[in-house]
Amino acid sequence: MTDQPAVVLLSGGLDSTTVVAIARHEGYRPYALSFRYGQRHEIELTAARRVAAAMGVSDHVVADIDLRAFGGSALTADIDVPHHNQVDDLDTGIPITYVPARNTIFLAFALAWAETIGASDVFIGVNALDYSGYPDCRPEYIAAFETMANLATKAGVEGTQHLRIHTPLIDLTKAQIIQRGLELGVDYSLTHSCYDPDISGRPCGTCDSCLLRQKGFVEAGVVDPALSTRPR
Repeated sequence: MTDQPAVVLLSGGLDSTTVVAIARHEGYRPYALSFRYGQRHEIELTAARRVAAAMGVSDHVVADIDLRAFGGSALTADIDVPHHNQVDDLDTGIPITYVPARNTIFLAFALAWAETIGASDVFIGVNALDYSGYPDCRPEYIAAFETMANLATKAGVEGTQHLRIHTPLIDLTKAQIIQRGLELGVDYSLTHSCYDPDISGRPCGTCDSCLLRQKGFVEAGVVDPALSTRPR
């Protein structure tokens, strides 16, 4: 148990919510960081606020940046979100829901906040197994960013901070992530994963994120609490 502050990137989704629980279980005091970055909807931010309140984080900041200025993604531009009937239909390449450099931008903000609160730890819920093929979810990317981060700040140069980027989900399947979260008491009904919900916030059930979430719950042998809110 460390009782040290740690910045945790919190989207309001299944993975990042599990990471908050893991950070807390490991003895850190989570400071949750979410982003209003011009994404298609604010439902995930509503979920992030629910999670932060329920899990008792020390602080929750929603930073405003507008990646719509660059576009290039179905999440930040007028591009249709892909829909599929099953997980096996997902594209093997990098999907159009990839937001250019998003994790680099988010981690840079986390680095800045970590320095101001005296934290040496940042948690992010990237995953290299059951994920959509994003390049900024790979272990080599995280290692490279960590190296750069320790050259980038006053605290790092003066030796008062040695930043560590924690990726506790990186080698887990979605089912294993869910099982770990349930062991730690995570309430997944608070979370939202869908890229393309309807106007009432109900998940579509057919985007990449919904399909990967469904696969995880099926393999974990647990009913997804979001199923009751999906359109029939």
